[in-house]
Amino acid sequence: MKRAKAAVVKAAAKARQIAKVTRRILTIVVLAVFVLWIVSFSAVFTWSNRDEARPAQAIVVLGAAQYAGKPSPVLRARLDHALELWNRHLAPLLILTGGTGVGDTTSEAAVGRTYARKHGVPDTSIIEEDAGRTTSESMRAVAGMLEVRGLQSALLVSDPFHMLRLRILARRFGFTPYTSPTQTSPISPNREERWKYIFSESVKAPLAFFFERKL
Repeated sequence: MKRAKAAVVKAAAKARQIAKVTRRILTIVVLAVFVLWIVSFSAVFTWSNRDEARPAQAIVVLGAAQYAGKPSPVLRARLDHALELWNRHLAPLLILTGGTGVGDTTSEAAVGRTYARKHGVPDTSIIEEDAGRTTSESMRAVAGMLEVRGLQSALLVSDPFHMLRLRILARRFGFTPYTSPTQTSPISPNREERWKYIFSESVKAPLAFFFERKL
């Protein structure tokens, strides 16, 4: 009887010890994730305010919604900034990304091409990446386009909150990025929308860092 009671006491003590260790490990994990998120959030914010515009081998515009063949205000802001960089002769090639959304009849890239041509960019200087449906897919495809042409650097144009993840993806996929965010996006003046996207990117950026790789 005493042996059985002692065994029960011993088992209970062991269970308490295991529970204590488990709680400690979980606390460490939660704290580590929180610290990583804080670092990521700060980095997203920092890169959203940094413009690295300089000579490169291509300008890459990340796609956004288009409406019946016309760029949305968000896409137009990105295209206008890319055109400004183009007119400064910072790159000889304009790569427009963005696939065809559900229910659409044309791609974001095609709409961007039409807009760029109307604003003086020669058709021979424009390349469309119209298969990507996500940022990662588009950036991977862009990396392939640059590689087959022997190009290694690109100016990346999108909204400010997007810059850190684009930089990470470009590095992961094998080319040198210089980020240049548009300052005229309708998202930027909207404080609620801006912080919502920054929060979202603070989660997506670490995932890109840890899990995205060149195939």
